Amino acid sequence: MVIVDSISIICVLLASFGLRFGYFYWPEGEMILIIFGSPLIAIPIFVSFKMYRSVVRYIGLDAMYAILQAITMYSVIWGLADEMFVMQEIPRSVIFINWMLSLIIVGGLRILARWVFTRSSSLNNNNVIIYGAGIVGIQLSNSLKLSNEFTHIAYVDDNKKYKGTIVNGAQVFNPSEIPSLINKHNVTKVLLAMPSISRNHRKRIINDLSPLPVQILSLPSMSQIADGKVKVDDLREINIKDLLGRNSVKPSYNLLKVKIIKKVVLVTGAGGSIGSELCRQIIVYKPSHLILFDISESSLYQIHQEIINLVQNEIKVLPVIGSITDKNRLINIFKYYKVQTIYHAAAYKHVPLVEFNQSQGVFNNSIGTKITAEAAIETNVETFVLISTDKAVRPTNTMGASKRVAELILQALSKEQSVTSFTMVRFGNVLDSSGSVIPLFKRQIKEGGPITITDVNMVRYFMTIPEAVELVIQAGAMAKGGDVFVLDMGEPVKINDLAINMIKLSGLKLKDNTHPDGDIEIIYTGIRPGEKLYEELLVGTDSSKTENKLIMRANESMIPWKVLNLKLKTLEKAAKKSENELVRKSLLSIVPEFNPNHPVQD
Repeated sequence: MVIVDSISIICVLLASFGLRFGYFYWPEGEMILIIFGSPLIAIPIFVSFKMYRSVVRYIGLDAMYAILQAITMYSVIWGLADEMFVMQEIPRSVIFINWMLSLIIVGGLRILARWVFTRSSSLNNNNVIIYGAGIVGIQLSNSLKLSNEFTHIAYVDDNKKYKGTIVNGAQVFNPSEIPSLINKHNVTKVLLAMPSISRNHRKRIINDLSPLPVQILSLPSMSQIADGKVKVDDLREINIKDLLGRNSVKPSYNLLKVKIIKKVVLVTGAGGSIGSELCRQIIVYKPSHLILFDISESSLYQIHQEIINLVQNEIKVLPVIGSITDKNRLINIFKYYKVQTIYHAAAYKHVPLVEFNQSQGVFNNSIGTKITAEAAIETNVETFVLISTDKAVRPTNTMGASKRVAELILQALSKEQSVTSFTMVRFGNVLDSSGSVIPLFKRQIKEGGPITITDVNMVRYFMTIPEAVELVIQAGAMAKGGDVFVLDMGEPVKINDLAINMIKLSGLKLKDNTHPDGDIEIIYTGIRPGEKLYEELLVGTDSSKTENKLIMRANESMIPWKVLNLKLKTLEKAAKKSENELVRKSLLSIVPEFNPNHPVQD
């Protein structure tokens, strides 16, 4: 760059004299020194203005302003040097022409170099359309020009005022023209640059785009775009939660902190999907201690490392290994740390695994909850919140029945004492949890398929993990004792449609009889033991509203503790001895609505 600038400066001076005199000018005498020595004046000035620190590929307006200042200073100093050291009078217009041509040549060469670099780096890359011609879309377009990953072809926007206009060098088209743009320019991706739109609006856009043979990438929400700067790295695959079509309800922060702030909080199953998210949200509201309780050493280590890095010694975070079926261990921990609030997330949740290991599933989920609840009462724990499941409602599998028993235990114990406030929060599937189909489908798509679904008509409720946990914390704060809270999961989602959308959003095609040349096939394997086509959230029909419109209070029948406790003793004995037939019979006795759809698996 120094060599190019030096040659350019000399050539510009010769051209300046030539333009002024009207003929080719070649210097003589002192003029040879003043013209060919001009780089000795210019280059140090250019260096002082940091012109050689700017990377040409990424040169911007700040660098161009520095060039303007440097060229101006150089031209003035060169003109003064002429006046002082050259006997021959030089026309002052030469100084002005020199300034103007130097600015054009020195600045122009840099702009040309940037264009060449960015143009060459974008050849044979992914052609993309930006959906959204607003400020965020323009910032994203600027980032693409500096990237070698994508080539920006056009904008698309459903705002009619943008149609046909040229924004940042690219034309804005109507969304209906996307298919023709894809075919004409071989577009491989559509980038959503509308982070502030509602989830319903986003869902409509995605539904319109999903049949097209393109991958859809999106920018995160505005709150996640620091200082309004948009980078290509911020682009992510469309999250499946964008297809749920339900906006989150703003939480009540008073409810979120009431059972946590300055309290000793313990989370069982802290290393699991729900337990770990509980821990992440709990630390925001500054408990005095957060106790991570889990039987899995590796899971406990991971969540402990994550949490201590977040709190930076502001909160005492204690990793405790233990089982919820070990009453002595629980009592010692609760008593030693003076635990005040417990979120009970520890459970075996995988329906087929629990079905194959019935005695252990029941002993952990049902008897483990009983043991933990009794330990809480004995040590004066103030609040106990059970994380339940929609599979507990009219269960067809052992996992659901075991969780329904856990609910009944807390309801009964709540009536027997006033030391500990027990509450249960029931909800459906959470996206990307360890038991969700989403991670399975992602892995199957990554491996090239096929995607396996048990039944084409299978439907499930879905909610994001952070939203579910946020609602769990609020529900726990509203507890009066023995409450069963049900989270509004929105509309149920057809698993088959979910799989098809995930295939399309990955930029791939569904392979079926109609499209034999597709990429990913869906195979239906048949309903597994314990599964049912749809889930429910209420045992009865009686429910009431709460302070949060996504949380309902269910009014359901219960079993008195004296009656229930006798049945639990039989269940516990059968579970300990792995007598699966007796386990099944005991579950049916406690949960009459339990309707297993297969024989007992030994």
